[in-house]
Amino acid sequence: MKYRLDNVTTPWLDSYGEVPANLDYHEKTMSEVVLETAAKEGDFPALTFMGRKISYSQMAKNIDLVARAFYAAGVREKQRVLVCLPNVPQAIYCLYGLNRIGAVASMVHPLSAEAELAFFMDEAGCDIAVTLDQFYAKFREVEKIRPISKLIIARVSEELPFPLSLGQKLLTERKFPKIATEGNVILWKDLLKGAESVKDGYVAKKDFRTEAVVLFSGGTTGTTKGIMLSDLNFNALGQQTGAMANFETHHAKMLAAMPVFHGFGLGVCIHTMMVVGGTAILVPRFNVKSYANLIKTTRPNVIAGVPTLFEAITRNKYLDGADLSCLRGVFSGGDSLTIELKKKFDQFLSDHNAGVRVREGYGTTECVTASCLTPYNKEKEGSIGIPYPDTYYKICKPGTCEELPYGEEGEICLTGPSMMLGYINHEQENAETLRRHDDGHTWLHTGDLGMMDSEGFIYFRQRIKRMIVTSGYNVYPSQIENILEGHPAVQRSCVIGVRDPYKMHRVKAFLVLRDGYKDSEELRGSILEHCRKHIAKYALPTEIEVRDNLPTTLVGKVAYTKLEAEENE
Repeated sequence: MKYRLDNVTTPWLDSYGEVPANLDYHEKTMSEVVLETAAKEGDFPALTFMGRKISYSQMAKNIDLVARAFYAAGVREKQRVLVCLPNVPQAIYCLYGLNRIGAVASMVHPLSAEAELAFFMDEAGCDIAVTLDQFYAKFREVEKIRPISKLIIARVSEELPFPLSLGQKLLTERKFPKIATEGNVILWKDLLKGAESVKDGYVAKKDFRTEAVVLFSGGTTGTTKGIMLSDLNFNALGQQTGAMANFETHHAKMLAAMPVFHGFGLGVCIHTMMVVGGTAILVPRFNVKSYANLIKTTRPNVIAGVPTLFEAITRNKYLDGADLSCLRGVFSGGDSLTIELKKKFDQFLSDHNAGVRVREGYGTTECVTASCLTPYNKEKEGSIGIPYPDTYYKICKPGTCEELPYGEEGEICLTGPSMMLGYINHEQENAETLRRHDDGHTWLHTGDLGMMDSEGFIYFRQRIKRMIVTSGYNVYPSQIENILEGHPAVQRSCVIGVRDPYKMHRVKAFLVLRDGYKDSEELRGSILEHCRKHIAKYALPTEIEVRDNLPTTLVGKVAYTKLEAEENE
């Protein structure tokens, strides 16, 4: 299919160079596209995992096996299944296997707290969850909050060759709580055995424009919501990213450290590689030392990450003397890349024989991930680049659909084939976020401030929506404040992001205590323990400051901007 908006001005088209302004998009599901790639690529590695290579042919067999297994377990078209996994092969098989039977993978962070997992299941209407053995106990706690009809437990050792599998069992998995396999619990290996009973009739005739994946984000208001994304959204992203890369993506190796529950990790590091016939090197758990070792041993052609990752690489000596001439592309997203860090990492790349520079992009989960990228042949200081093929940007006066002239700041709005279907059960916010403009097209209002110059280069300024980005993860202050104020000692709270040289921003909480409570290390420990039960680790406050009162606006709201100004001066 073609995606054209002929009545929208596109000053950036001349900047694409060899990249086409328009593409023809697959009218197929995600799994159909990947299985077609697999039929062409055969024995070429689709995935590598802890040294094990998984060919396209083997991956295709596993996708079909998992599709039949879920079908045998009673999963049907349009049913959402919670996939709570890190970057392990089972996550990939679930994504495409569920898609093959017309079901929907709802991808979530495995380090989410119990209350968050229960919320995700409720929000997406999931009764079935897939996770690893190390999170089994956590899901037993989730069951105290809401029922789970089937809890499917996978193990890392199942995807490792001998003797690594034995080492994983003896040194790691034996430390996890014993899994009770009666009732609603199904081991991954037993789930797969069920596939034997399904021979045909399980492949769905699915419309590529309908829901395929659910990812979670805070939208423009900072309240976590499930985002419905279609097959077209993901397939378009894969084709656009491949075209925008401007290097040979076929058979390229991508170091997939960004998590599969994140649009960047799932859309760029995984699905794009499967669309173009590349290899995704799965990184199940990130630390700088192991990441650096993977770069040296696997010699990837592409690395993509958040600024925190690039900062960490330059801060450590693990890549001293490494030859990075293998790199064809280095992409930054998920948070703003400071001008200083870009210069530092570009120099790092040059010092290590890389013939490329960092290319910064921009996007939102509402369009899977990236929708704008610095061109290969031109960069402007402070710019996040130009829109992807068939993706259109305009800058509007905040709160309106009124387009502003070049050079004026306003809300970044965009439209294109990767734009979401909408939020699950949030019609009011859908109406506020997806707006029909006078040009007759529906535009996504991002909640971000920026401007466009006369050549079509986009400049991100700040977020209209109140949100903290720490190490590439979105944290929504209002949600943290609600949890803090659920502690009996907390009268009022305010959460802000403060600058951090490594995480870019970290979470700080200001508290006013209730009468009868005094500030102490013991009390702060109690408050943090309360938070740990409800908040993912990455979103926990790194600092708590107790005050007698908090600054307020004229209408009595906490003036968080004053606290931000104090901290960041």
